[in-house]
Amino acid sequence: QVQLVESGGGLVQAGGSLRLSCAASGRTFSRYAMGWFRQAPGKEREFVAAIIWSGGNTYYADSVKGRFSISRDIAKNTVYLQMNSLKAEDTAVYYCAASTRYGGWMSAGRYDYWGQGTQVTVSS
Repeated sequence: QVQLVESGGGLVQAGGSLRLSCAASGRTFSRYAMGWFRQAPGKEREFVAAIIWSGGNTYYADSVKGRFSISRDIAKNTVYLQMNSLKAEDTAVYYCAASTRYGGWMSAGRYDYWGQGTQVTVSS
C-alpha cells in the first residue's frame, strides 16, 4: 500500500506564503511524476503543478505560474509546493498525487495514488 500524507496547510493573509509538503510511504513503487491538485467548494478538482520524479521537469497551471514552485527531495521521498503571493482565489483543499503512467500529468485521471488533502485558506 502507498500512502501520501500532505502537511503545511493553514490560514494566511492575501500576499502571504505557505509551503505544502507531501511525504510518500509504504511499498516501493515506480512513479513518473508527482502532482498537486486543488479543489475549492462547489468546483471541480483542478491541476496546480507537477514534477517529473527522475528528471525534475516541472509543469504549472497558468493561474499559479510565477507564484508557486514545485520541488522534490528524492532521498526524503517528499514533494513540496511553495506558494507565494497567495490570493483569495487560491483557497481550496490541496491534494498531492503520484502517477505511475507516462504523460498527461495535468489530468487527475493519470494519477494512481492520492493524499487526503490539506486545507489552504487565504483571507483577503
